[in-house]
Amino acid sequence: MDQLYNVTDAFTMVHPVTLTKGDNAKVWDDQARCYIDFVGGIGVLNFGHCHPDIVSAITSQAQSLIHYAYNAAAHQPYQTFMPRLCAFVPIEDECSGMLTNCGAEATENAIKIARMKTGRTGVIAFDGGFHGRTLAAVNLNGKVAPYKRGLGPLAGGVYHIPFPSPDSEVSDQQAIDALERLFAVETDVQNIGAVIVEPVQGEGGFQLMSASFAQYLRGFCDAHGILLIMDEIQSGYGRTGVPFAFTHLGIEPDLLLLGKSIAGGLPLAAVIGKASVMNGLPKGSLGGTYSGNPVACAAANAILDIMHEDEVWQSAQYYAETIESTFTEWQQTGVSPWLHDLTGIGAMRGIVLRHPVFGTHPSVMAFVLTQAREQGLLLMPSGKHRHIIRLLPPLTIEPDTLKAGLDILKEVLSAIPDEAPQPQLT
Repeated sequence: MDQLYNVTDAFTMVHPVTLTKGDNAKVWDDQARCYIDFVGGIGVLNFGHCHPDIVSAITSQAQSLIHYAYNAAAHQPYQTFMPRLCAFVPIEDECSGMLTNCGAEATENAIKIARMKTGRTGVIAFDGGFHGRTLAAVNLNGKVAPYKRGLGPLAGGVYHIPFPSPDSEVSDQQAIDALERLFAVETDVQNIGAVIVEPVQGEGGFQLMSASFAQYLRGFCDAHGILLIMDEIQSGYGRTGVPFAFTHLGIEPDLLLLGKSIAGGLPLAAVIGKASVMNGLPKGSLGGTYSGNPVACAAANAILDIMHEDEVWQSAQYYAETIESTFTEWQQTGVSPWLHDLTGIGAMRGIVLRHPVFGTHPSVMAFVLTQAREQGLLLMPSGKHRHIIRLLPPLTIEPDTLKAGLDILKEVLSAIPDEAPQPQLT
């Protein structure tokens, strides 16, 4: 389909449909067919498609000032948004920040900041992590295919260790042992300037980092002068049912990466951090032509207004409770032998498809995605073997729409063939 529109075939398309309209948790294609949207632009629409307050803010700003590069001259939407965001982030120290165009660019700038502040170039990342597709960010990702394949040598000084999680078989001790081995075999700890981690992995399958390991990691970074970067590009802005997922872990980061839902669908992301880290850098070392565009900032200000309302958190809590109770019911009633586990926390949940005999199999997810779409539900895969359904509907999804979507998913799960063709993966 893409080649008809001169789009490179390097893209992969999860759903071969062309969308024309969206309203909260529903979208319509060019054939006027309606779908319940459990993808949300891959976590960009935590507050729904075309939220009226966001649309109003965009429309109003577009009538007064569409663009100005903040490096050239300041503009009011940026100056309004940044102090509000810094005040909203629950980091005890005074915060400062910068805006970027996307999550990958936020990642790149965070690594630049870590290098400039520490004088060190090494970075520790985690297996299964995802931090972007740009050339420096891609090496932080915790898997090769498809992100690193064919690229040749990448920027050095990146080291990966296992991601300990109650949602996986990786323990705190395994991660600690890998960290100790790293400094015994690979590099001196004094070469490491930053550790980057998602508190809840996105593409990795909505796995929550072990809170006890996160606290160990915070102490480790403090002891060695290493900056701790929390990537909340997907897990932030309410996705887990609270504004920021790192609060589930009982620690604070030095730098926080935000994006996706920060501006309700407009391209915007941010690096927020302790003022002692963000300030005192070389003049001109940070910035960008479109970074912090006025219209995107206006949308982001509207999002902050929404996040200060009790109603959205009540809706998120209802959604989280509904997912948990529904999954428990499905397990108890034996909806499908492929229904294995529920990963994540709060409103950021993944459904693991793993058969007790056959393990995981790529044909199962393909079946689920296709059958759900044909019945009017859009889903998104994740996980090492593409065996985890990541649920990303708006936190503002209407209860009847949520029920209708889950009813479709139940029907699709119950229709998965009991036996896979071959147990290719485990």
